[in-house]
Amino acid sequence: MNRTGWSSHPKRVGPDRVFLTAEWQHLAMLNYEVDAGLLLPFVPAGTELDHWNSRIFVSLVGFRFLKTRLLGFLPVPLHSNFEEVNLRFYVRRQAGSEVRRGVVFIREMVPRRAIAFVARTFYNENYVALPMAHEIRSLGDNRLSVEYRWRSGESWSGMNLETDGNFELPGEGSVEQFITEHYWGYAAQPDGGCVEYRVTHPSWRVWQVRQSALEGDAEKIYVKEFASVLESQPHSAFLAEGSAVTVMQGRRL
Repeated sequence: MNRTGWSSHPKRVGPDRVFLTAEWQHLAMLNYEVDAGLLLPFVPAGTELDHWNSRIFVSLVGFRFLKTRLLGFLPVPLHSNFEEVNLRFYVRRQAGSEVRRGVVFIREMVPRRAIAFVARTFYNENYVALPMAHEIRSLGDNRLSVEYRWRSGESWSGMNLETDGNFELPGEGSVEQFITEHYWGYAAQPDGGCVEYRVTHPSWRVWQVRQSALEGDAEKIYVKEFASVLESQPHSAFLAEGSAVTVMQGRRL
């Protein structure tokens, strides 16, 4: 077991039970610094905002969700491989002597209605189903071009980036490590409670990028306050390699 808490036996991790296993690949991450006041209404009960060097971030993340299996072994026909783009921020929770650092999702986009329904039903996550597409191309010299697109109404929007140099593990204390190494998920519930679930994966290697962009009308998907954030220049952008992941069943705090 390494510093991430990764286990090679995903069917049981401590007392948790597996909700799904999958591979997450080519995670394009655009990270925006925001004022804490913007996020406070979205912080689930029992958690608090997490920060890196006193800075608060939201991230727009696009990636490929591959080889998805419910309960760790049950494939779902026509729903195993798909794109996802989500807008998220970072929280932490003190659980005894352990600090659990996690992610809260503001909006998640997938191309399949059934996937969105399951996520809303089991976790009260804010999923929407939209037509989506992706393109991943080699540019030579170890460089990649990665794009994720989604359609709202008649218009398409998208995020894209081009990598620069080789990939490597993030430096200790780096913003890349902060963004990629949150191993819990928290979802606020309609009654004011919170569901907590664990996500396991090894540390991801990352590429730096030479350019990145978000194109389209962000207000069609996000409320005005977040749309204005996404129209600004990101604090950082990078591409994470990804890996196999295990998402545990949630439990109410």
